[in-house]
Amino acid sequence: MSASRLRAALRPALPAVVLLFLAVATQAGAPRRALDFLDFGAGVLALVSLTGTVLWGLAATDRLLLHSGHRLVAQAVHRGTGVAGLGFLALHIGVKIARDRTSGTAAVVPFTDDSRPLLIGLGTLAGYLFLAAAVTGAVRGAFTSRRGSRWWRVLHMGAYVAWCAALVHGLKSGRAAAGWVTTGYMLCVAGAAVVLVLRIRAPRRTQVPHSPPPNAHSGRPRGADRAARHSRGVRP
Repeated sequence: MSASRLRAALRPALPAVVLLFLAVATQAGAPRRALDFLDFGAGVLALVSLTGTVLWGLAATDRLLLHSGHRLVAQAVHRGTGVAGLGFLALHIGVKIARDRTSGTAAVVPFTDDSRPLLIGLGTLAGYLFLAAAVTGAVRGAFTSRRGSRWWRVLHMGAYVAWCAALVHGLKSGRAAAGWVTTGYMLCVAGAAVVLVLRIRAPRRTQVPHSPPPNAHSGRPRGADRAARHSRGVRP
């Protein structure tokens, strides 16, 4: 039997195999275990992804070590980790609401949670700031004016505030974090601090010198040049 005929014969059986796999997985408790993992892990994955977004965003502005091609790669990774972080963030919020860890109102309105308004509110606020940074980054072309560029910078820089709020939210709002999680968070803080210090201390771009005015190096005074043009009938 040829390969094409074999694929044609097995194609009708594929849905049955998928349904059988899902039935066995459900019977074995896989959905509950997946929710247990996401209940704890989705927020960690969101924070790790958004930490990478912050780090790669800082790296994309470097002009001391990176060339233009490297900065383009850094910007692409910055956008990719940002999209992944927002996806994990949405999953994190959905799982927490589904398991009654918080309410839908507290997930939308900051600082309205009944039991932990401050810590849950920091997470909600961080989500809004990250979303604002992502949206303004996607529509960067709409902020081309000088005033718009300033607003874009303010909104995009809100990601740093969001990241700090997300760190506090992740460490304190849920169950006690394992040692490796706390260590990972501290490494994220250290990495972002190092990259930010390098970004601040990087030398500014050198200004391109203006071209010298006419007759700056002609060796003759300007008055002599003006008199010569007048004698030739050329208007200055």
